[in-house]
Amino acid sequence: MQDTHIIPFDKSRRHGRGATTNPDGRFETAERDFIDDGWGTAEQNDTDRLKTTVTMERPKSIISRNMSPDLPFDRSVNAYRGCEHGCIYCYARPSHGYMNLSAGLDFESKLFAKPNAAELLASEISRPAYQCKPIALGTNTDPYQPIEKKLGITREIIELLAETRHPFTITTKSDLVLRDLDLLAPLAKDNLVSVGISVTTLEKKLARIMEPRASAPHKRLEAIETLSRAGVRTSVLASPMIPGLNDHELERILMEARAMGARSAVYLLLRLPRDVAGLFENWLLENFPDRAAKVMKLVRSTRDGKDYDAEFGKRMVGTGPYAALINKRFRLACQQLDFEGSRYDLATDLFLKPGRDTRQMDLF
Repeated sequence: MQDTHIIPFDKSRRHGRGATTNPDGRFETAERDFIDDGWGTAEQNDTDRLKTTVTMERPKSIISRNMSPDLPFDRSVNAYRGCEHGCIYCYARPSHGYMNLSAGLDFESKLFAKPNAAELLASEISRPAYQCKPIALGTNTDPYQPIEKKLGITREIIELLAETRHPFTITTKSDLVLRDLDLLAPLAKDNLVSVGISVTTLEKKLARIMEPRASAPHKRLEAIETLSRAGVRTSVLASPMIPGLNDHELERILMEARAMGARSAVYLLLRLPRDVAGLFENWLLENFPDRAAKVMKLVRSTRDGKDYDAEFGKRMVGTGPYAALINKRFRLACQQLDFEGSRYDLATDLFLKPGRDTRQMDLF
């Protein structure tokens, strides 16, 4: 386990959350401890349910770019920081450290929203030098996490992308994506959108404690079916595969998703960067004490004996016999189920910069 300073949280306070602890942010210069001063304050605080707070921020730019050879896209947009879904394995958790917050419970309870995201995006794709390529929504935090139902920032972004005929992909583990089917279905006819639904497990009990505020597995499968029937190209993301915990479900997840209409599939091996390793191991010890040691041993066997290896070419699929076996199983299952290839080969030649009068173009 990583050497992190642990802030204890009573189970009653963190009911419905993924992380079991709230370690200090890695950029913090001081460590915090709860001390009972004799007035009962600590006991009283422990009975208060941890509430979600949302802070509005107004960034100066919205498109994030990457040059990673492991990723099939070079640009993404995230409407939110932090994610209330609370997935214990989330590789984005350490990013909360840049806000001087914890990757643990802070990440899933202290959220940030970007209400000017669509406005910023319109400005950035209007620039003369801008070259149109698919924009990925939901690469860091889920664009359809619960607060999206009220704030609607993701929908505003999609409305802009629809107006400008800009291609984009969506990655989510929420059936809230169906709310925007009225926008997605027409775009799909012109090959301007594809949706990836993450299905980590089909076991409801495991899903509830591993990704507590995400849609139930059967709701995600139903979302795949509804999207597919509406003509939206839909993929299943069997990710992450966790050795010794959910990897035995790989073929069944792919089969169920294919039966619902998924046209392509992706899997990723569990990634435990920075703070996530300690958070995940603490979660294992609390929820699966009899299997924790075995799971971590298998995880490390796929990472050259470490909790994680961030090297390009290795970080997504791991190394070693166990990782190779998962990869072989995935490829064989995709072949047998006749899955298609990439979901990023979207149309880019229909793009119209914001503000352009498309009615005039219709005359020619």
